[in-house]
Amino acid sequence: MSEQLKFIVDTLNKEPFKRNYNLISFDALEPLQLLQVLNDVFAEIDSRNAYVQSTPSPSTPGSPSTKDRNKLDIREEAADQTAIRMLGILKILKYKPKTDNTSEFRQGLVMGDKPTVYHILEWVLQRVPDLKKRAYLARFLVKIEVPPDFLQDDAVADCNQQYEELVEQFKELHKEFTELKKSGFSTSDIKKDIQSMEEEKEQVVRRIERLKKKVESVPNFDRMMDTARKLRQEKERELSLANQKQEQKNQLMHADQRYQRAMNQLKDLQRAAKGASAEALIEKLQEENNVNTYLGQEKLPKEIEAKRKVVADLQKVVLEPAMGQSDLDELHTKIKVSNAEINQLIEKRMMRNDPIDDKLSIFKQQASIIAKKKIQAADEIQSTKDELAATEQELSEKRQMARELEGGEVLKGDEFKRYVNKLRGKSTVYKKKRQELAELRAEYGVLSRTEEILRQRDENAQRALEGLEAKKGVSGYHDTQEELEKVSTIKSELDEMKGKTLDDISDMVLKLTSTISEKKSALAPVIKELRPMRQKCQEMSLVYEEKKAQYDNRAAGYETDRSKLEQEVRTYREECGAEESRYHYLQSMKKVVDTQLIRAQEEMKLYLSTDPQDKKKSCREQYSRKIQEQENLGKTLREKQKAVRESHGPSMRQMKMWKDFEKLMECKRRCFLGERNAERTMGGTDYSGDVGGEERLVL
Repeated sequence: MSEQLKFIVDTLNKEPFKRNYNLISFDALEPLQLLQVLNDVFAEIDSRNAYVQSTPSPSTPGSPSTKDRNKLDIREEAADQTAIRMLGILKILKYKPKTDNTSEFRQGLVMGDKPTVYHILEWVLQRVPDLKKRAYLARFLVKIEVPPDFLQDDAVADCNQQYEELVEQFKELHKEFTELKKSGFSTSDIKKDIQSMEEEKEQVVRRIERLKKKVESVPNFDRMMDTARKLRQEKERELSLANQKQEQKNQLMHADQRYQRAMNQLKDLQRAAKGASAEALIEKLQEENNVNTYLGQEKLPKEIEAKRKVVADLQKVVLEPAMGQSDLDELHTKIKVSNAEINQLIEKRMMRNDPIDDKLSIFKQQASIIAKKKIQAADEIQSTKDELAATEQELSEKRQMARELEGGEVLKGDEFKRYVNKLRGKSTVYKKKRQELAELRAEYGVLSRTEEILRQRDENAQRALEGLEAKKGVSGYHDTQEELEKVSTIKSELDEMKGKTLDDISDMVLKLTSTISEKKSALAPVIKELRPMRQKCQEMSLVYEEKKAQYDNRAAGYETDRSKLEQEVRTYREECGAEESRYHYLQSMKKVVDTQLIRAQEEMKLYLSTDPQDKKKSCREQYSRKIQEQENLGKTLREKQKAVRESHGPSMRQMKMWKDFEKLMECKRRCFLGERNAERTMGGTDYSGDVGGEERLVL
């Protein structure tokens, strides 16, 4: 409420209202005074006779002192008329009350309720320019409702028809006026353009007149003018025909291109529909539906979940405090302990040698291979879709460029046919190559991604296995495991080809298990020889770490020394630049001093010279002469000043005496004229102050 009241008071104190309210005085206004303020605001928005009167009337406290606007005093108006008038203007302004109860709003407006009036004032004062425009348009666009009974009269109907036509005409004119205001053209610019065009027109007319005068004396003038006129007309006709010819060629080329595209589309559709049936189309749609279902329900949710996990991990890392070297060492230790536990669990699982688990591992491996192939196929489909979208985008861009470049040179006849044939051949080759390239790219992307994943997994497994083998003293077990996996893969492929039963698979697993045990016993002496080598490797690793730490310390020291030297070099360069600037400044000052010294020497020569002419040229003589002239001038002016001061008093007295004399003479003249006029009116003799034809002054 306070913010609302503050906004209303601040706005009313500004232009064009110029009130002198404050929060206390405005809040203390009576309901009638509030309605008067609201009426004055409506008068500012719509200054029609309903809100303004022609004679002055008392105003509310705080009203402006200007006399250019005399608002209507609502005390001289009935309350119901005031309410009807204000509701009408609010309806025109499309005001929406804050309450849905219309009767309550009307009663609050009639009674001058503060919340109701405050809300109206706030809404109106926020939109004064727009509401002024709306009120102006409402004068002409709010139609007068004529009862149907009156429209039965032909005169009234015609008048109403004209009124509606004028309203529509006003709409069009106002729309044009608004567009002209938005276009940025001003009447002054248009007048200047018209004036400049008229001047150019006058110049052209004068030139034409001069040319006519020049050629009028030429023989066969009329015939030559007629011939020139016909020549100009034929040239214009030739130009229009050339333009028509060019347009028809462009239309023909566009029609050929459209025909060619339509034929290509028809051939593609025929090839696609060749040998196709309803069952094949349904099967194709089902395949597409299955692929899209897999992408939308399995692949994309997994990728989104993986991305969310990555984002969560990154956020967790960001929220963690800064870690020092001790924290990193502790994490490395935990990682090593976890890897060791994992290796122990893997070793226990491998030492268990459960035939059922071995059988299940084969099926699990096959299932994982199928799942990987499924993921790879989905990735390939997604990459193909992306490539298709990029190709379509490129095609649309090329089409846009082609449409923009349609106005280029057009091939004709055999050249166009050869160009079309050559373009068709290149297009066929390009499509084949592009398809091959797309296939190769897709295959390369899948293979490279697969290779990267497998290499990373192999490296991790290799490191873990090496650590486990080093810990258990069974180095070489991984090679045996790889042979086992190869044999398992070969066995699975043979089972798929020959359809062997599960008994054969079990026998093969037993044989492989015995082979593994034999390999373990054979690798035992090699593992014993490998243990001292691993110990030696660990010792060398410790030495390497120490040497690396020493190298890092030395490198850090050298880097510090290098930065110090760079700072010193930078300082010396700045000092060198400052000294160079000082040197150039001193050189300039030296040149100035040398110039002044040369002038002083020349002045000394002229001063010591015996030649009077040379002495006159010296600066000393010239300045001495000017000083003497100024001293003489000052002396003369001082003498004049003294004379003026001495004669000032007598002159002023003489001037005063002459003014008094002038007043005295004027008085005598008026007296004389008055006496003469009196004697004439009395019919006496014509007496004048003339004696012997002369005017005399008697004192």
